Amino acid sequence: MIQIEGVEYFTAADIQRSIGVVRQTLWRWRRARKIPQGRRYRDKSIVFTRDELEAIREFSNRLEPADSALPRRRSSAQATATEGDA
Repeated sequence: MIQIEGVEYFTAADIQRSIGVVRQTLWRWRRARKIPQGRRYRDKSIVFTRDELEAIREFSNRLEPADSALPRRRSSAQATATEGDA
């Protein structure tokens, strides 16, 4: 953690340790815009505020139904059986 003008900022390494993900995962989430983008510090490091850290933590701990993203596909056997009933 670093402090700039009284504000706490957390480095990627701080976040990795805090939430238990590897650096590649953190950057993949940033590229996909799933987590806050952070701020560039001295033209090199990306740092995050405490609020951003908490948003990243919430994202990393989210739970969603396993089949909620995609509609279930019927197998060809199910489709044939349904068509045969009609």
